[in-house]
Amino acid sequence: MSDRHLRFGILLSGKGRGSNMQALIDATRDGRIPGTVALVVSTSPGAPALERAEAAGVPTRLIPAQDYPDQDSLDAALVRSFEEAEVELICLAGYMRLLGPVFLSRYAGRVMNVHPSLLPAFGGKGYFGRHVHEAVIETGVKYTGVTVFFVDDKYDQGSIILQRTVPVLEDDTVDTVAARVLEEEHRAYPEAVRLFAEERLRIEGRRVHVR
Repeated sequence: MSDRHLRFGILLSGKGRGSNMQALIDATRDGRIPGTVALVVSTSPGAPALERAEAAGVPTRLIPAQDYPDQDSLDAALVRSFEEAEVELICLAGYMRLLGPVFLSRYAGRVMNVHPSLLPAFGGKGYFGRHVHEAVIETGVKYTGVTVFFVDDKYDQGSIILQRTVPVLEDDTVDTVAARVLEEEHRAYPEAVRLFAEERLRIEGRRVHVR
């Protein structure tokens, strides 16, 4: 187990509140993650999460996606920002775009995301936010959950780091399921980052082994 101090970045693009971002920040400050959030980047102007990061005293940067002609040039700008911040890991927190080869080749095996279901169920393009929980309720499954995974060039198909299950109760609504899942996201995501910081994750093919 390593005792190194991890510098990691957070990337977002949506209009979400940034609760997973906040959970990661909190985990660095209460000792659950041996590291620091070195930079939060948003590709969307006016993102509430960016304001939340600033209020928490975390360095932030706005890189508007509309300022770049294509995905490669946007990804190159993102890479430059994270390189300047000397980060080792990137955590997506409401980033709604696919990352391309420019970004993924630079940070291969070092980009994480969290998804509010037990992948591969209820994952892929179009499955985000309430859409996931609506599908869970409609399908009638008895369990849903959380998946933290390493990001690749497809939606929600990267190698799985860890999963946590959440029961779906008879009288659940989309909102009650979403709230229960979000609580588990706030525990699982910091745990996965801690495992990375402690150098306990090894990718072999499609599988992630935890030492």
